[in-house]
Amino acid sequence: MGRRGARAAVDLDGFVVLDKPAGMTSHDVVARCRRVLDQPRAGHAGTLDPDATGVLVVGLGSATRLMRFATGLEKSYVGELVLGTATSTLDSSGEVVATYDMSGVTLEQVRAAAAELTGPIRQIPPMVSAVRVGGRRLHEIARAGGVVERESRAVEVARFDVEATTRGDVFTIAVDCSSGTYVRALAADVGAALGGGAHLRALRRTAIGMFAVETAVPLEALGQADVRPSRELVAHLATVATPPAIAEQVVHGRVLDRRELGVLGAGPWAVTGADGVLLAVYEAWREDKAKPTVVVARPAARADQADESVREPAGGGAERD
Repeated sequence: MGRRGARAAVDLDGFVVLDKPAGMTSHDVVARCRRVLDQPRAGHAGTLDPDATGVLVVGLGSATRLMRFATGLEKSYVGELVLGTATSTLDSSGEVVATYDMSGVTLEQVRAAAAELTGPIRQIPPMVSAVRVGGRRLHEIARAGGVVERESRAVEVARFDVEATTRGDVFTIAVDCSSGTYVRALAADVGAALGGGAHLRALRRTAIGMFAVETAVPLEALGQADVRPSRELVAHLATVATPPAIAEQVVHGRVLDRRELGVLGAGPWAVTGADGVLLAVYEAWREDKAKPTVVVARPAARADQADESVREPAGGGAERD
């Protein structure tokens, strides 16, 4: 049997929740997953910096196209805020660019500054980040010695707790925030608000939505038994189970009447078969219609090839293999 046939026998469609170690990029972790699980397709949701640890969700096979639904989930972090030292990266991986005497700052003052950064706020992405400006990632521009203007972004910080440690210049923090929030920028902003500077260290992501670090798998222990079904990746969406006749239309990417699909509200909806296996994610489209955003199941009779006979109506834009 050729390589293609051997791989097809072990193809996995699902995802893993990993406890990322320090010293690896998120891309490195995805590459390791491909090798360990022998999967050609893998992708992650929610980048973690190399020095950061904690929850990283990695999709496999058709579930890679569901990553958008995990990326947008609320995230939780813990870390340490170090007062008196500002760095080029806003965290401990960068070079020290300024120092300040902040020995007189109290816990109450730090908490007050954190409170001002709680709720809906606007944040400017750090130069050392993966955000693209003019087609280039900011960290690429920064490595070349450049600095560009960045537009502020709306984010929301639901929780920003601060506790003292045995060191007067170091505080532990716990943050719950929306997708796209930079915790190291929060730390730097606290320092600036207190008349000096600060940076973040020992960042650990403790949760992405319902996926908590307590149930995450250490990367070195990863195996096929740790792969979760795609359905759990969209468990936060409204779910509808469909009978075989409708399920057949769903796996072909058909636009359906919402009443026929059996969905209510604004969507999106996770659509499963009668057996609970995820088939697709649908969204509202044109009055009483629903169209597929992502189809993760293939028609049973044509599982080895794309169904070229299916054509989406103009403006449909269904995503499929």
